[in-house]
Amino acid sequence: MELLQEYNCKAKPARCSVEVMDAEADLYDEDAATAARSQVVAGNGYHLYIHTLQADIDVAVTIRIWDAPPTAPAQAEGSVPVSIESETGTLVIYQLEYGPAGQMALPRPGVYEGHAWWENRQATADYYETTLDYPPGDTFENHLDQAWKNCPVTERYVLDLAYTGEPEPTDDDL
Repeated sequence: MELLQEYNCKAKPARCSVEVMDAEADLYDEDAATAARSQVVAGNGYHLYIHTLQADIDVAVTIRIWDAPPTAPAQAEGSVPVSIESETGTLVIYQLEYGPAGQMALPRPGVYEGHAWWENRQATADYYETTLDYPPGDTFENHLDQAWKNCPVTERYVLDLAYTGEPEPTDDDL
C-alpha cells in the first residue's frame, strides 16, 4: 500500500461541525449533517460532515490518498466507511461559520472511498468543558481564548481514501 498524497489543515468546528466537500458542491446538506451527529462522520456523496463534541477549539483534518485504503490505526477512537465524489478534483475543508480552512487538489477527479477515523475527540471535549468552569468577569473571554489555543491534546480527523472510479456524468455532460 502506497501513500500518494497527504494534506493537513486546522479548522474551527463552528456548530460542532467541519465539512469536506467538492469545490463546486452546494454548501449544506441538513440530512448528512444530522447523520454525522450519530456517526461522527457522514456524507451524501459530495459532502462529508465531521461532528465534534465542542465548537471552539481548532481540530486537525488530514486527507490522505492511497493506492488502496489502509485499515484504521489501533489508537483510533472510532472509524466509519466514507465515500466522496469530486467532479472538480478539488476538496475544500469548510468551516461553517468562517468559510474555507483549506483545499486539496486530488490526483484526479472521481469517486474516492475509504474510511474516516479520529482521535482525541472525547479528550478535547472533556478539556473544553473544564475551560468553561471559570468565574465570569472581565478576564473570562481572555481565559477562554488562551485555554482553547493551548489545548493539551489535538482533536484529529483523518480521511484515508483511494480512487475508485470516474465521477458520475452530470446533466451538463450529456
